[in-house]
Amino acid sequence: MTLQSELDAFKASWLERVGAETAKMIEDDNLALKALAARALKAGAMFPAVNLPNQKGGMTDLAALVAERPVVVTFYRGGWCPYCNLELRAFQKALPQIEGMGAWLVAISPETPDNSLSTAEKNALAFDVLSDSEGRLADALGIRFELSDAVRAYFIKAGHDLPARNGDDKWSLPMPATYVVERGGRVTLAHVDPDYRQRLDPSAALAALRDLAGSKAA
Repeated sequence: MTLQSELDAFKASWLERVGAETAKMIEDDNLALKALAARALKAGAMFPAVNLPNQKGGMTDLAALVAERPVVVTFYRGGWCPYCNLELRAFQKALPQIEGMGAWLVAISPETPDNSLSTAEKNALAFDVLSDSEGRLADALGIRFELSDAVRAYFIKAGHDLPARNGDDKWSLPMPATYVVERGGRVTLAHVDPDYRQRLDPSAALAALRDLAGSKAA
């Protein structure tokens, strides 16, 4: 199965569980994010230089990574999000190919390092999982938003205490996004979708890395 087919299968089961009213609320909320997604960082821009905590108790300097080699960066909402876990596992499967092309892979969420560690362990991730708890990188990318009152109430009912999981006092999230960044820091692929149930397939990131390799060889 492709990543999107797995996501679609989960969405179908979710729709059966929650009913039409909740489904419409989420659809309306996703539509409201379209304008924000349209303003987010695009291909051709320079990826922000930040230093973020990783799940191993250290720091990962993204500027140092992209100075050395290409980097695939995928932003997810949190380990509580089933769509995110499906995406993370799909990228883990693609990790040998990504590394075989001389690139790094990192995942980033607003969750605290302890929660990032739990996500990495739960999904058996062998790449760095970073914490953007203050939202500095998400803000620089233009992908962070405040939850609407209706969605916030839905999250509270579902037991998703974002301020506690993220270690701040905000009910905010990043739109899931994936970037392929060439050595030196220029973004060559930027995928941002206001519908969190849509994700970039790792095969598209691999294709972008192959294009990079081809352009360097030429």
